[in-house]
Amino acid sequence: MRFRKLKQQKQDKKPSKVKILYAKYPDRVKALITDMFMIYMPIMFLITYAFLGGKDELQDSTIAPMIATIIYGVIYALFLSKTGQTPGKKAYGIKVVIYKTQEKVSFFMGIWRFIAFLISATSIVGLLLPFFRKDNKALHDLLSSTIEIIEDK
Repeated sequence: MRFRKLKQQKQDKKPSKVKILYAKYPDRVKALITDMFMIYMPIMFLITYAFLGGKDELQDSTIAPMIATIIYGVIYALFLSKTGQTPGKKAYGIKVVIYKTQEKVSFFMGIWRFIAFLISATSIVGLLLPFFRKDNKALHDLLSSTIEIIEDK
C-alpha cells in the first residue's frame, strides 16, 4: 500500500470532536431571574408571612434570609441532580453538565456549585469573567467543573 493511502486511513480514524453549544450569558442571567421569582420568592414569602408574621420581623431577622437561601440551595441542587435544569434554565433551553463528561451533576456537586455561585456573585471577578471567556464560564463554573450548554432537543 502506498504511503499516501496509509496516511489517509490514519486521518480518517481520528475521533471527531463533539461540538458543544455554550449557553449565552444573557440567557443565563434571565434563567437566574426566573428561578429567583419561581423558587426563592415563594420561600421568602412563606418565611415572612407563615413563620415570622410580617415584613418587619423579616427585616429585623438575620437568620431568616439565610434559612431561605439554604432552602433555595437545596432545591436548586435537587433540580440539577434530577434533570440538569432548574425551571428558569428549562425555559431558556439551558442544561448544567459536568465539563469533561457532559453528564448530569450529582446532588453534592449541585450544592457545591450553589456555594461557589454565592462566592462568585459577591466578587466583581465572578460577574465579569464570562465576558472574557469563549465558553462563557463564570467563576462558579470553574470552581465546580461544570458548564451550561444549550439543551439538545
